[in-house]
Amino acid sequence: MGFEALKLKRQFLKALDDMGFRTPTPIQEKAIPRILAGQDIIGVAQTGTGKTAAFVLPLLQHIQGRQEGAPRVAILVPTKELALQVHQVVVDFASHTDMRALALVGGVGPKTQIAALANGAELVVATPGRFLELYLKGALVVNKLQAMVLDEADRMMDMGFMPQLRDILEVVPSKRQNLLFSATFPVRVERLADEFLLWPTRIEVAPEGTPVSTVDQHMVKVPNLQTKLNLLSFWLTGKYQDSRALVFVRTKEDARKIRQGLDAVMPGQVGEIHSNKAQHTRLAAMNQFRQGDVRVLVSTDVSSRGIDVPETEVVVNFTVPRMSDDYVHRIGRTGRANRSGIAYTLVDPTDMVALGRVLERLPKDGRPSWKEFPSQVEVTETPPWEAKAMARAIDFQKRKADPTYKGAFHEKKRKSSSKGKKRRR
Repeated sequence: MGFEALKLKRQFLKALDDMGFRTPTPIQEKAIPRILAGQDIIGVAQTGTGKTAAFVLPLLQHIQGRQEGAPRVAILVPTKELALQVHQVVVDFASHTDMRALALVGGVGPKTQIAALANGAELVVATPGRFLELYLKGALVVNKLQAMVLDEADRMMDMGFMPQLRDILEVVPSKRQNLLFSATFPVRVERLADEFLLWPTRIEVAPEGTPVSTVDQHMVKVPNLQTKLNLLSFWLTGKYQDSRALVFVRTKEDARKIRQGLDAVMPGQVGEIHSNKAQHTRLAAMNQFRQGDVRVLVSTDVSSRGIDVPETEVVVNFTVPRMSDDYVHRIGRTGRANRSGIAYTLVDPTDMVALGRVLERLPKDGRPSWKEFPSQVEVTETPPWEAKAMARAIDFQKRKADPTYKGAFHEKKRKSSSKGKKRRR
C-alpha cells in the first residue's frame, strides 16, 4: 500500500515524496484512516515506527489551510527536545501549505512565543508547563481547539505531568478529537486514557514494550567503570569509528565523566546532553549530532525520546536503565525508519537487579544476547572506592527487595562471630 491509498491530499503526498517516504508503516496504515474519520485513538507502537507522522498528517488535513485566530490543534509532549523534533516534522509535512506551527517550550523567556502566538498559528506543539503558563497569561487561546494529542504519554506519567494535564483538560473545549500515542501502555497510562478519551479505538502494532526488530541487541559483562570506558573507546575508535553513536548513562555526573574520557581518545567528536545543561547548549549539542559535526553523543534519559536521527547506527547503554521501559526507548534511537542498528548494554555487578527487570518485561524473542568481552580490551582492577560504592549499591538493592536483609557488613560480622565461638569451644 502507498500513501495515496490512505486518502491524503496532494500537498501532503508531495511533502512525503520530498522527504523520501514511499510506503506507510503499520501504525500509519492503521491510524491515519481512523484519525481522518474523526475517531479518538490510542496508538501503541515501538519507537522509530512513524508514530508522529501517523497523527500529524491527518490532523493537518483536518485543519484545511490557514485560518485566522487561535490554534486548532495542540500536541503535548514531555520534553523540550521532543517538542522541537515534532515541530520540525509538522513544518516539513506542511511545507506545501500555508499552515503555521509553533513550538512552545520552557527554558527560554515567553515573550517571543507570546508575540508569535499573536501573529497566529494553526497548530502548537508544547510541553504541559509552558502550555499552561501561556494560557494563564492570556496569550494562548484554546477555545478553537478541535484536536489534542498526548505524545509519549508513558513518559509524561513518569515525569509527573498528571496534575498539569488535568488542569489543561479543564480549560480546553470538551468537544474535540483526542489522540494518545505511546511506545508502552502501563496501568497508569491506561488510567490517563480513561480520563482523556471517549470510546477510543486502540491500535497496537506490536506487543507493548517490544524492541524494534531492526535493532541487533547484545549484553556484555564488565567489572567496573574504567573497563566500561576502555571497551567503549575500543568500539568507537575501531569497529564503529565511522558510525554515529549514542551513549546513555544514568546520571549527569556519569555523562560528564564519560564525555571527558571519550574526548581524550577522540577529541572534538563527542557531545554531552543532560538536564543541567542550559537550553541553548542542549539544542546546540543535539544539532551538532544531527548534522554529524560530533559523531558521539553522551546523554541521560532526558533525551532518550527526543532524538530522532535516523543515521544513528549504534546505541550503548553504559549503565542499565532503572526503568525497564527506558531500555526500549533508548535502543529505539537506532534502527529507525526501517534501517538496521546495533545496541550494546554494559553490565557491571550493580546493574544485575535492573537488568532482571528489563529482561522480565521483554518478550523472549526480543531479548538481547550475551557477548564475550573482547580479549583485546584492557580489564582494569576495580579501585577500593568503587568496590565500596558497588557494595553499598548492591546492599541497597537487596534491602529494597527484602526488608529483612541486614547488609553485607552484618553478614560478614555474623560469620566472623560464629567462627570465634567455634574456636573457643
